[in-house]
Amino acid sequence: MANLYQVTNHIRTLRFFANEMTQQELAEKVGASRQTIIAIEAGKYSPSLELAFKIALAFDVKITEVFEYALKGSTK
Repeated sequence: MANLYQVTNHIRTLRFFANEMTQQELAEKVGASRQTIIAIEAGKYSPSLELAFKIALAFDVKITEVFEYALKGSTK
């Protein structure tokens, strides 16, 4: 059965509103590599639950404000 759902994120937008935080700065805050942040932001990699929570904490928002699990192609 094909997966009809996908994980999407709002990391780029959150970085912009956090004084244009760089991917490197976010990576350092959450203990990940810049390459990991790039891959997550591009939707090429889904983070572990722990890393997802760390990213949300870095922006001081709920995890659901960073990540969504929705039908593919859905805009909400």
